[in-house]
Formats: sequence, structure tokens, C-alpha cells
Amino acid sequence: MNIDFGLDPTFSWYVVLLCVSGVAMLAIAASKGFEQSAGARAVSALAGVGFLGYGIYLAFIFQGESYWMFFQAFILPALLVVNFVRGALARRAERPRVPQD
Repeated sequence: MNIDFGLDPTFSWYVVLLCVSGVAMLAIAASKGFEQSAGARAVSALAGVGFLGYGIYLAFIFQGESYWMFFQAFILPALLVVNFVRGALARRAERPRVPQD
């Protein structure tokens, strides 16, 4: 395993955050209860598979000395989560309220 916080904490945190971001985006893509558009779910799924796959590759297979650090790995998940929450809140507000007696 290539994760060693004592040897290279930047690389190790990058790998961990890639995997966490990938899993979060896959969870957003898999949730059907919030009526996301098919395009939004596809983008979340593709990005999630890409980030998780690259994180697993760096953690277990990578043997080189240099790697690509995508700063989008930190921006894109945040944007997708904000879009997901905003859409869920908007749909919740559109739901008719039942008067209570």
C-alpha cells in the first residue's frame, strides 16, 4: 500500500480524499429519491468512478515517482453536493403541505 502519512502526507491525503470524493459522488448518483436528472446522475457516476479508480490505483498499484494531482478532485465533488442539496431542498419546498387539524 502506498499510503504513508509519515513519508509523504500530501500524497496520502490526496489519495484518501480522492477515494472519499469518489464514494460520495457514487452515493449521490445512486440516490433516486431526490429526482435528479439523468444527466446529473451520469456526471456524478462518471466522476465518482474516475476519482475512486484513480485513488485505488495510486494507493495500491502505483510504483512511479510522479503523479497527477487534479485540484478538480476537491472542487467538483463540492459543486455536485451543493447541486444535489439545492435540488433536494427545492423539491421539498414544492411539495404541497397537508394542513394539520
